[in-house]
Amino acid sequence: MAQTESDTRGTSIEKNAADLVVEDVSVKRDLAYGGEDTLPPPPDFTPEQQKALYRKIDLRLMPILTLMYLCSFLDRGNIGNAKLQGLVTQLDLTGNKYNIALTMYFVPYCLFECPANLVLKKFRPSKWLPGITLLWGLIMTMMGLVKTYPQLVGTRICLGIVEAGLFPGVVYYLTLWYPRHMIQYRIGIFFGGATLAGAFSGLLAFGISFMSGTAGLLGWSWIFIIEGIVTVVVGFISFFILVDFPHTATFLTPEERAYVIHRKKYDNSSVGEEEHFEIRHIWETLLDWQVYFHILIYMSIIAPLYGISLFLPTIINGFGFSTPISQLLTVPPYVFATITLLVWAIWSDRIKKRYPFVLAGLTYCLVGFAINISNAPIGVKYFGTFLIVAGSYAGLPGVVAWLGNNLAGHYKRGVGMALHIGIGNFSGAIASNIYRTQDGPRYILGHGIELMFVGIGFVFVPITVLAYKRINARRDALVQESQEKGTRYTPEELRRMGDRAPDFRYTL
Repeated sequence: MAQTESDTRGTSIEKNAADLVVEDVSVKRDLAYGGEDTLPPPPDFTPEQQKALYRKIDLRLMPILTLMYLCSFLDRGNIGNAKLQGLVTQLDLTGNKYNIALTMYFVPYCLFECPANLVLKKFRPSKWLPGITLLWGLIMTMMGLVKTYPQLVGTRICLGIVEAGLFPGVVYYLTLWYPRHMIQYRIGIFFGGATLAGAFSGLLAFGISFMSGTAGLLGWSWIFIIEGIVTVVVGFISFFILVDFPHTATFLTPEERAYVIHRKKYDNSSVGEEEHFEIRHIWETLLDWQVYFHILIYMSIIAPLYGISLFLPTIINGFGFSTPISQLLTVPPYVFATITLLVWAIWSDRIKKRYPFVLAGLTYCLVGFAINISNAPIGVKYFGTFLIVAGSYAGLPGVVAWLGNNLAGHYKRGVGMALHIGIGNFSGAIASNIYRTQDGPRYILGHGIELMFVGIGFVFVPITVLAYKRINARRDALVQESQEKGTRYTPEELRRMGDRAPDFRYTL
């Protein structure tokens, strides 16, 4: 049993022995965190040693994870480039058939994200993540050989099922390695693969278009086949690079592993998080108000992101440019978005706040869509696409990191983030159907619905911030009162309470 103490000077709980003190007991197996009972005591690293350690982890994990997500976003979004290379004509995608093919990817993608995150630890990240990458690469390659519309829809459904495990899985995986106020930069690097995919997609489509007619296949087939083969290669390589968890990472010394686990243990709790699975973790997540607020915030960013990534080539083509030039003109907005994303991610981790950058992303999208729905000149509208791409892509890592920061317990975080991303991605299915052929080149309906989603974000971000501030203030008062009354908590009680424990403070 132990008495509570509070350090109300900040909202971070990166400990030195910190906001809530529990009695000093030896590590027991039922309370040991992250395999710490198999490692030596954590060393005292200098700031330089800490930077060197996390740089070492970055160099091992981030390049391959970023490459995997680059392939993922390339493979799901290249259908927008393929549309301009004969896909619609050869498969007779009349009416809304093209939009339906896009939608059928999102339905299984959303439904399978939560189950995929639950099995991630069971099947081990070093096998699960490379395995699904290899599998969707094969599906992507086969998509280049389809001959009918039903075959295209079938392969899009299979692609959605297999890709569902990557994004929520990697985000959850990163939370096992990095403290919560170091996480947005890593999610930013990882998600930067999606932004780069937008740039590469246009360049690759331009280059591959010259293969049209080779082996009797049109350009759209070669886009799917070549990019699918690249994904297969990346998936195969990743089997030899990815590792499972900090305590089993052989590329780190035992002391380095102990430090990483110790840092994570006291990242948002004075006693460490719960790691074992219980059914109550699912119910606690389903009943947690913040999950649903964050789903709406996620939708407000991801709908513009999918809308612009799937239809940017078509929108630019509607400005009056030829197909090859339209493909090339999709590249600069993504380059700008990548730079913006990395700057915001570094800045956010430095000030330990997420919401300012989410609001900044929404503002970019608001201005960009407002320009494109107007009668502005072509050059101004093209500038508007820069704002839309940058706002949606640079704003998303903050949205994802924000909820991840505020859920405690391995499985509650895993389920919560999967629900967050899974349900939120249904807005991607909506975005797949709002840019109709008959609405071009101005696309008033599509841009108008995207503005509606942005408006939802402007409503729920401030509400969420105010709610977090109120709860944090209430917990400060509760801890002060507990000190005066001598209230005591056991380590088991604090772990069980998770993000509702009196020593947990929400990140804004």
